[in-house]
Amino acid sequence: MHALIVISHPIPDSLSGHVAHYIADSIRQSNPENSAEIADLAKEGFDPRFTESDIAAFYKKSLPPADVIAEQSRIALSDALVLVYPIYWWTMPALIKGWIDRVFCHGWAYNEHPDGRLEKKLQHLPVHLVALGAGGRDTYLKHGFMDALETQINHGIFDYCGAPVITSELLLYPELKTPDAYQEAAYEIGRNIFIMAEDSKV
Repeated sequence: MHALIVISHPIPDSLSGHVAHYIADSIRQSNPENSAEIADLAKEGFDPRFTESDIAAFYKKSLPPADVIAEQSRIALSDALVLVYPIYWWTMPALIKGWIDRVFCHGWAYNEHPDGRLEKKLQHLPVHLVALGAGGRDTYLKHGFMDALETQINHGIFDYCGAPVITSELLLYPELKTPDAYQEAAYEIGRNIFIMAEDSKV
């Protein structure tokens, strides 16, 4: 089983980066047959801008750009997709959102047919969301962040494509505080990635 872990933090030594590596290590350690790849969008220089080429691909006038096809190929080889990101203004960073905008395109992630029927093409892809924040859980709950996350990302993006969101974790500094606590939380997530993937198929 193979997991693709996507991060978008501009600082290589960021907490998001460490959490992604902890999850990857845990996936590999949980079963010698498991593997994990980290797609560091900032380091790789992925362009999040939805350009004229992407519009042409949306209307199926041309193939998607080469960088989009490369990302789709990485996802196609994966048994689980894990997004690890800091919370910026109550949502995911622009780079990872732009990755979704471009990669989860019409014709590949979903099809809208002329008769109005929606074809969800990623029902085979379990998704795990790991968001890192600095505020307290009470603040997020008070302002409806979890409901907004569910609506905007779980339903608005992944359910539209049929990809089931298996877990949606919120790792918050006021609760965890230390690097060891983040490592423990990340290792727990990694240990369960493919257990949950298998359970979702039952």
